[in-house]
Parts: sequence; structure tokens; C-alpha cells
Amino acid sequence: MDVEYNASMMCADYGSLKNEVMALEAADIDSFHIDIMDGRFVPNFAMSLNDLECIGRLTKKPMDVHLMVEHPNNTVDLFLRGMRKGDTVYIHPEAEYHPSTTLQKIIDAGMIPGIAINPGTSVELVYEMLRIVKKVLIMSVNPGNAGQMYLPYVGKKVTKLLALKDEMDFEVYWDGACGAEKIKEFAPKGVRGFILGTTLLFGKDRSYKEIMEDIRNMRF
Repeated sequence: MDVEYNASMMCADYGSLKNEVMALEAADIDSFHIDIMDGRFVPNFAMSLNDLECIGRLTKKPMDVHLMVEHPNNTVDLFLRGMRKGDTVYIHPEAEYHPSTTLQKIIDAGMIPGIAINPGTSVELVYEMLRIVKKVLIMSVNPGNAGQMYLPYVGKKVTKLLALKDEMDFEVYWDGACGAEKIKEFAPKGVRGFILGTTLLFGKDRSYKEIMEDIRNMRF
């Protein structure tokens, strides 16, 4: 089963960011997930344009840029300039008056367009955009902080999206409270990738390489 594992870099040790990136590369992480927060759309500030550019210089692996900002159409060009063609940009549809305009900017720049769906956002609200995007990031916790509790009603939303993904040509990704049990439950159902944070990857007393070996050896 081809499952992608992406490192949530807001959880990394910023005292040695270069070492963190190198260790995650050595652990065979699939991509680097970069959470940009403006303190308005979510009640936190996390990561910046400088962080994005720094990680981009340190690795050739793909980057997922998750824009948790109000009106991303106003600033998305700044982030696109720090990325490589084929990287992914997620926006929140609720954060923009005309999200399809922002998604078109992402497409025109050669990036993979994605939307992130908050726990309280219904599939019906974003239905039309599912034909535009290539990735849908399901937030299983309210966005803005690491280490939050899983909201169990999100599972039904995942089921709805998985029933639509082949017809509408997108992949489903999981973000938030991602433990081994969630991967074992939802990867066989069709979730393509998981964002790994403090629940499973960061802040442990084992190396990233050891942890990733255990994750990739899990049986579904």
C-alpha cells in the first residue's frame, strides 16, 4: 500500500532546523509540511516565509505549504516564489471570498492545488471545489496548535470524501492527532497520506529513522 508520510515542521526543534531536516531526510520522510499561521484565521503564529525558504534550500523533497491565513489570495504569490514546481499549497476555503481564484493562481504557478477542511466545515460546502483541487487535507482537530484531541465526528467526513475521490480526481490526506491507530484504520480505506506531528514523530526519545521504520512496517 502506497502511503505518504509528511513531517509537520511546526513541531520540529528550531534550535537546529538544519539538523532536523537532515535527520528527517535520512529517515525517508516523504515531504515537509509547513504550517503558515497569521494569528487571525487561527489563534496562533507559526512558521514564516523565511522558514519555508530555509527548508526549501535544505531539501529536494516536496513541500506542502498549509496556508492558515485570512484572504490567502493577497499573499499567496509570496509563498509561491519560495517553492518549486510540483510542491503543494493548501488553502482554507472559508478564509477567502473567492477561493477558486486563489486555487487558479496555485495551478498557474505549477503547484499542486489543495484545500484544507476544518472539523466544522462540511463536505457540501466545498463540493464544487473538489473538481479543481488535487488534494484535500482533512483537519481532525481545530487548526492552530499541535497536540490537540481528535474529534471523532471527522471520521464520517473522511468516509464521504473517499466515496468522491475517484470520480472527482483528488487524494485525501489526514492532519491532526495522527497516531498509529488512525493510520491503520484509514489508510486501508483510501487515505493517501498522513501529517506526522507530536503524536507519533516529534518529541520522542527515539530517532526519526527508528520511528519511521516502525511506521512503514505497520500492518494494515
